[in-house]
Amino acid sequence: MSPPLRDLSEDAPMLARLNAIGFRLVMLLDAVVLYLVTVASMVVRYGWAWRTYPMWQYLLSFAVLTAIFVASLYFGGLYEREPRLGAPPTLPRAVRQTLAAAGLFVILNLVLTGFAQEVGWVRTTRVVLPLPTPNLVALIAIGAAAVSANRWWVARNRTRREGPPKILLAGNEADLEIARRHVAIDPRRSQIVEEVAEPAQILPAVRRTDVTDVVVVTSRWLDDLYPHAVERLDNAGITMLLRVTGRETMFGLERLREIGGLPFVLLRPQTMPRSRRHFKRLFDLTVLAVSAPALLLLTAVIAVHQLLVVGRPLLYWQERVGAGGRRFRMVKFRTMRLDAESDGRGARLAEQDDPRVIPACRWVRAMRMDELPQVWNVLRGEMSLVGPRPERPELTAQFETAIPGYARRHALPPGLTGLAQIHGRYHTDPEYKLGYDLQYLVNWSPVVDLEILARTVWVVLARRL
Repeated sequence: MSPPLRDLSEDAPMLARLNAIGFRLVMLLDAVVLYLVTVASMVVRYGWAWRTYPMWQYLLSFAVLTAIFVASLYFGGLYEREPRLGAPPTLPRAVRQTLAAAGLFVILNLVLTGFAQEVGWVRTTRVVLPLPTPNLVALIAIGAAAVSANRWWVARNRTRREGPPKILLAGNEADLEIARRHVAIDPRRSQIVEEVAEPAQILPAVRRTDVTDVVVVTSRWLDDLYPHAVERLDNAGITMLLRVTGRETMFGLERLREIGGLPFVLLRPQTMPRSRRHFKRLFDLTVLAVSAPALLLLTAVIAVHQLLVVGRPLLYWQERVGAGGRRFRMVKFRTMRLDAESDGRGARLAEQDDPRVIPACRWVRAMRMDELPQVWNVLRGEMSLVGPRPERPELTAQFETAIPGYARRHALPPGLTGLAQIHGRYHTDPEYKLGYDLQYLVNWSPVVDLEILARTVWVVLARRL
């Protein structure tokens, strides 16, 4: 039996373990550089005579500004582990995130200043976080350039230390012949150390070599490699890229990478990187905090109704599959008879006009009010406001066997609602729902979540199941 691929978490040094949880030394480098750039911009304009505000207030303002900039870079994905081969340019992304950070700083300053003026902490002509507007504009441009320069320096030192990326080229002979002329065009940037002509040869070749990247140039191999080979290579810290042909471009692919003039797409087992998952969690908590009064009132009203028409037990706890395939206990208002599964049929999907539902609770299910207690699961981090709906373990096992790639929907916590819920119905086939779920994972943004939440309200009011 062939030895398994080495997992990065095994016997990893401290820095590698910190990297595994999302910390990067370049974060500290960015923070120091951004803070120094802010101070330097003030010195250039005013020397050291900053007399409008106390020096401590300026330094505090610079620290808050730096923290916001670094947080924006993090949530923008600039601290994700980025493969060296075909890496996209940093500057456009850095400019976008520094612009967002500057806007957030201005909004925060307005809010804090307004609050401080209301309670009498500052005069009306003063701000809490002093920083001249021209200096903030300069920081957007200079900060983005500095962040890009930091990554160039880090990448250059990594190449000096480890050498250029070592490539395993995989594909049929015709595709390999084309790829050789392009991928190996500059040996200083990458080196082809192995070639294989069959999908089954990739993992054995990785075990016996020290490759850092697997470049697949025959696109139809994807069915043989996804998801198991992609997951095993990702766990071992090895990048896998797939060449894109004219057929794949018709699918509307974005974020293509260029290697030797050929277009590639990066294959990952996780559709949403760690930084975006953390941003999504922050978004969930913010929305819950804002909507807490309305949610508490609505939950109390539904709870009284359920007690009157259903009695006890009021809540129904059921094991479901969450992020990473981990199980958790999901809670909801009970709307079915206590003997709903006593017919021996076991776990099954809910049906339209399901006979197991208590008649007086049909409107509660139609308006999805039975899901309100799951806010508790959201607060615990077991669920999200928006995401793929969680299924029971028995059903999940069936779907993973029958539907290739079904496990990818577990890349993030399941949701109270989701794209499949606003477009599909209870009786929509699970494979079709998976298409909605994966589309959501790939295209997630706070705007998408807000849109789905708003459309869920319409679905609820229209009782469209």
